[in-house]
Amino acid sequence: MAGNSGGPWGGGGGGDDDDDRGGNRGGGRRPPEGGGPQIPEIDELMKKGQDQLRVLMGGRGGGGNGSGSGEGPSFGRGTVLLGLGILAVLWAAASFYTVKPEEQSVELFLGDYYRTANPGLNFAPWPVVTFEKLPVTREQNEDIGVGGRGSEAGLMLTGDENIVDIDFQVVWNINDPAKYLFNLRDPQMTIRAVAESAMREIIAQSQLAPILNRDRGAISAQLDDLIQDTLDSYDSGVNIIRVNFDKADPPVEVIGAFRDVQAAEQERDRLEKQADAYAARVLAEARGQAAQTLEEAEGYRARVVNEAEGEASRFSAVLTEYQKAPDVTRKRLYLEAMEEILGGIDKIILDDSAGGSQGIVPYLPLNELRRSNTTGEQ
Repeated sequence: MAGNSGGPWGGGGGGDDDDDRGGNRGGGRRPPEGGGPQIPEIDELMKKGQDQLRVLMGGRGGGGNGSGSGEGPSFGRGTVLLGLGILAVLWAAASFYTVKPEEQSVELFLGDYYRTANPGLNFAPWPVVTFEKLPVTREQNEDIGVGGRGSEAGLMLTGDENIVDIDFQVVWNINDPAKYLFNLRDPQMTIRAVAESAMREIIAQSQLAPILNRDRGAISAQLDDLIQDTLDSYDSGVNIIRVNFDKADPPVEVIGAFRDVQAAEQERDRLEKQADAYAARVLAEARGQAAQTLEEAEGYRARVVNEAEGEASRFSAVLTEYQKAPDVTRKRLYLEAMEEILGGIDKIILDDSAGGSQGIVPYLPLNELRRSNTTGEQ
């Protein structure tokens, strides 16, 4: 048992003094001296790593016990060329870049604008020239007043002092990457502020009813032009594609009363249209009757005038004939007058030369009987 008291590794006993002078002073366990597995020291591992690094860098390795040779690393010509090649590859990888078809890149020479590169393979020698790629054809959206009815961005005052809650969307893209990068600090916030300000300006000049009913298309077109003009004055490099006017409603708190007012206004408009139609019909009839009366009066006037002129002409002609032959003309006038007087009555003419009253043969008044029968049937 005394021979195995040298330590827990089961090696031969060297006495307590050996243990005190060994590597176990720090409280660790000393590796066994026998045939058990060897545990390398950390210093030995570090020395081996340094020797391998020297070999890779063109130097010579250390001794067999892991100790260094004392010489620093030496660089050969091949090592230098290899390092330069690696640096050239890394520099080329940092300098050549690809721009996608929907993008453009802005190149900066020592921080200043240099040029705008088109899609494809481009070269920007790093670090003198840097670049930043931007999506120029992608449509981007800014929603204003969306995300909850009654939001402050959507509440606007109309020209007739009403409040309307508006949701609209601005669709835009980049048409000049350089201006977009250098002239706008926060492009999205700028577009939102300009769009909201332009919409408030237009709504302040409009009445509530047209905004809710028929003027949305005109407001969208006017808003598109106003936003684009304002952004162009900033040299923003932003192109407004379209404006989507989604909703325009009264505030939620008064929407019920507003709908009642709208219904009353629609009923009023309907009654006004009915009254206007009735007035137009009656007025047209009155105008027609007035025109007819005027035409009848004009016809009567023309007829009377013509008849008077004809009678005057006839009288003048008779007077001329009377002056030429008074007896003949007087007799003719007498006969014409008697013909006009007696032509319309039933009469019987008796000739006294035929024997007076004794020559009259009694007869039935057939004409009177026929007239009486005709009157009775009617």
